[in-house]
Amino acid sequence: MSDIQQFSQEDMEIVAEKTLYKGFFTLKQIQFKHKLFAGGESKIVTRELLIKGAASAVIAYDPKADSVVLVEQVRIGAAYHPEPMRSPWLLELIAGMVEKDEKPEEVALRESKEEAGITVKNLTHCLSVWDSPGGTVERLHLFVGKVDSTQAKGIHGLADENEDIRVHVVKREQAYQWMCEGKIDNGIAVIGLQWLQLNYAQLQKRWLRN
Repeated sequence: MSDIQQFSQEDMEIVAEKTLYKGFFTLKQIQFKHKLFAGGESKIVTRELLIKGAASAVIAYDPKADSVVLVEQVRIGAAYHPEPMRSPWLLELIAGMVEKDEKPEEVALRESKEEAGITVKNLTHCLSVWDSPGGTVERLHLFVGKVDSTQAKGIHGLADENEDIRVHVVKREQAYQWMCEGKIDNGIAVIGLQWLQLNYAQLQKRWLRN
């Protein structure tokens, strides 16, 4: 990347920032300026920035059954901007926010139990990406882990966090087909299922060795 990108963190300056709202998430107004590709420096740019932090997601894969564990829950973003004939209850990967002093891998293991009642083995980091960095601060850490999908069932979630989560076990090919058809249409799940489709054979070879 250093051979392609000419600028770094030092080429941007945050001039001012103020907190507009602080609740479940924090909304800030940021003023900044930066160097320009053609030379010189930009004017001061003002943007609102939603501060979410970091999150972990898990591709919970059963190599023996060739199935993936998905969770279903309602999402306000999908309900607030609805599309005809689409439900705001989304099929997702197991995921959760990284709290202060937590490691992303610890969150992946904890959320697997809280959201799906399953234990993940062989947890492996896949990749980390920015989620909508034009207006949001959120770093997504994607993991894959080996699970026994026969243990994944029922309704889960923490009552004090108003979670109502239903567990689904879906064949890998079916999940991938639903993604291609747009039935699964949230970013984390799309990235995770594409990664699984590219790497499942290698996971089967590694995890079914014994």
